[in-house]
Amino acid sequence: MRSYVVGGAVRDQLLGLPVQDRDHVVVGATPEQMLAAGFRPVGKDFPVFLHPATHEEYALARTERKTAKGYHGFAFHTAPDVTLEQDLVRRDLTINAMALGEDGAIVDPYGGQRDLDERIFRHVSEAFAEDPVRILRVARFAARLPDFRVADATNALMRRMVDEGEVDALVAERVWQELARGLMEARPSRMLAVLDDCGALARILPELDSSARTMDMIDEAARRAHPLEVRFAVLMCGLQAGGAGLQAVQDVCTRLKTPNECRDLAVMTVRELGLAAPQAGVPDAPALVALFQRCDAFRKPERFVQMLQAAACTVRDADLPPALQEARLLPTLAAARGVNAGEIAQRCAGNKAQIPAAVHAGRVEAVAAVLDAMS
Repeated sequence: MRSYVVGGAVRDQLLGLPVQDRDHVVVGATPEQMLAAGFRPVGKDFPVFLHPATHEEYALARTERKTAKGYHGFAFHTAPDVTLEQDLVRRDLTINAMALGEDGAIVDPYGGQRDLDERIFRHVSEAFAEDPVRILRVARFAARLPDFRVADATNALMRRMVDEGEVDALVAERVWQELARGLMEARPSRMLAVLDDCGALARILPELDSSARTMDMIDEAARRAHPLEVRFAVLMCGLQAGGAGLQAVQDVCTRLKTPNECRDLAVMTVRELGLAAPQAGVPDAPALVALFQRCDAFRKPERFVQMLQAAACTVRDADLPPALQEARLLPTLAAARGVNAGEIAQRCAGNKAQIPAAVHAGRVEAVAAVLDAMS
């Protein structure tokens, strides 16, 4: 029985990058031997075990056989006679098909080190075509390693997979998982470019305008180190750049089953960008209070700030409409939130129907005072 560190840990170690997770493959073992050694079984599709001390994952070497469309359509086979090379040949890219032995030696039967040196994403074998998630993974790797390019043969294979409908078999949860991870990488635009180049973007996000402007917007959100909610909102502004309306944003969020926080911020950002025309001039106090109410900023000021962050990634700062400029909005929001609604309610105790209007008037007055001080 021999164990090897495999996949991303080997790749990242060779690239000099921090190693996040260490996955292991065990050759020459049975499930019974793993249990006898104190490993704890996890996973349903094929035998995976957690190390009793480190809790790292150890999977028995396996082969796979395609049985149906999509990424669930596989039958797995594990046995003590399955070799390390047989396990590695089923992996997606050569740079992920290397192993590190217990003696420190690199096992590289498919040229992963060469492709690392040449900065190329290359599929290991035709088995790549059997799992459409691999298209998303290659695109995500491109966002993480932006100086790598997709090999021509690999891109052609991904195009064929798209043409044959494999991408259409992807479930929404997996698409969102890979998309979200790619958005959080250093150059998210590379993910979109790779998907666009093989035709997958038109299947996954047909509403998106994949122009240079959209690419710059989402990379700007990454440069500013914004969280996922903001980056997704910026991406959805790319739908607006292509002429799509608010309904398109809602349709995408429904189709991808995006988390509520991402959906709500994206909808709000696209809506307010559509309303905040630069030629509309500087908003007055009633307009700002209406904006805060529309965005639920009194209850959720942090989300309102995120909306402003997303909006600022879509244009040059000098071109940002006055209605979405932080320097004007944040002080006025603070003033409006500082209005004591409880005191106003006590003053209106004799006529509770007047409370909402009185609170609104107080907020407008507070915002107006800040605007006067700014002028």
